[in-house]
Amino acid sequence: MKGIAIIPARGGSKRIPHKNIKDFNGKPLIAYSIEAALNSKIFSEVIVSTDDEEIKEVALKYGALVPFMRDKNLADDFTGTFDVTRDAFFKCIKDDYEFATCIYATAPLLTPKYLQDSFDLFKKDNVDYLYSCCEYPFPIQRSCYLENNTPTPFMPDCMLMRSQDLKKAYQDAGQFYFYKKRYLENTNIDNLIKRVFIMPRHRVIDIDTMEDFDIARAMAKVVMELNLD
Repeated sequence: MKGIAIIPARGGSKRIPHKNIKDFNGKPLIAYSIEAALNSKIFSEVIVSTDDEEIKEVALKYGALVPFMRDKNLADDFTGTFDVTRDAFFKCIKDDYEFATCIYATAPLLTPKYLQDSFDLFKKDNVDYLYSCCEYPFPIQRSCYLENNTPTPFMPDCMLMRSQDLKKAYQDAGQFYFYKKRYLENTNIDNLIKRVFIMPRHRVIDIDTMEDFDIARAMAKVVMELNLD
């Protein structure tokens, strides 16, 4: 199978200005995603979709392609990465490209191995859509909501159950998404095949705030020092 890796990286991050190229333990944050994609050896091209000239320069320095600048209508706070991925895929598509993989620019703990293993699953099961996920750290059945600081269980019948008796729950890990071409061009996806690739929690963090950023830097150092898979 031949395909393309697409790394969305707009320049308008408000909570962490220029988050995608902020220094992360010695390299711009986006560099880790670019290097993971390139070193996985599963993509014909690795491109960055951006509206920002500075991000473009960094992307090119670390080996990605930036064949176009993203349209302004796809660079606001409300545009999802699926729309950005589809836009980039059909702008860059070659006749023999069968899939696209969206890799987040904020995935510094992602390694080529996880991309390779997920790609093997993507091919093996003839999947149309596959994304990374990880297990919730606590049973979601025992979660609650607050009103005037008073807790009310979402699932009262589960509150006294043992953790090991509750079904495990999984969340989108926000690392990568594999799409077959027919998934990107199809408006009816109900009958298409979907799968997940489970990642360990120590390889997953959502970077939205400076606190997240600092925690991610600390996690990355620990993962490297302990040589965790």
